[in-house]
Amino acid sequence: MKTKIHIAGICGSLRAGSYTRMALAVALRGAAAAGATTQLIDLGDYRLSFCDGGAQVPADVLRLRADVQRAHGLILATPEYHGGYSGVLKNALDLMGFDEIEGKLIGLVGVSGGAMGGIAALNALREVGRALHAWVVPEQASVPAASEVFDAAGQCQNPAIEKRLAGVGRQVAKFAGLHNSAAYREFFQLWETARKNPGGDDR
Repeated sequence: MKTKIHIAGICGSLRAGSYTRMALAVALRGAAAAGATTQLIDLGDYRLSFCDGGAQVPADVLRLRADVQRAHGLILATPEYHGGYSGVLKNALDLMGFDEIEGKLIGLVGVSGGAMGGIAALNALREVGRALHAWVVPEQASVPAASEVFDAAGQCQNPAIEKRLAGVGRQVAKFAGLHNSAAYREFFQLWETARKNPGGDDR
């Protein structure tokens, strides 16, 4: 393919020394190993307003939208809070819509301090992906007991978890590449312009 695939990862934690950010960095390294360029979107770097449906859009909301729109695929990473994904990630997603996310490949990473590894949060994010007409890859990575997985430098101490995190990044990059390939676009164009099945039922 001639198009250079770009994968953006959105970190749903603002905490300094966030394990979610550490996990996302591993996933993005997996995407880079698959040949993609990457960007870690730290929501703390944007002055985001609360989504209120108003007509005025702050400059940093426009900057976030532009950063996401440029990506061919996304990795959404979140800590699990009370059985759901973080409020800061919820607000960021609410500030965006189909223009930024529709048709993109999405990978999911969940982090928790307990044993479940953010599974409930990941299930909720999968629903968000479907609502925004995105392609959520089947593989996902959950990180239970995160404080025992990463050291102070952000290095993953669990090879199995590191492999799963990197695998999510590779899958997003790989399928984003296929989704944006010339062969896919040609097939999709032929499918959209194909004649209706003469033996089909048009009722």
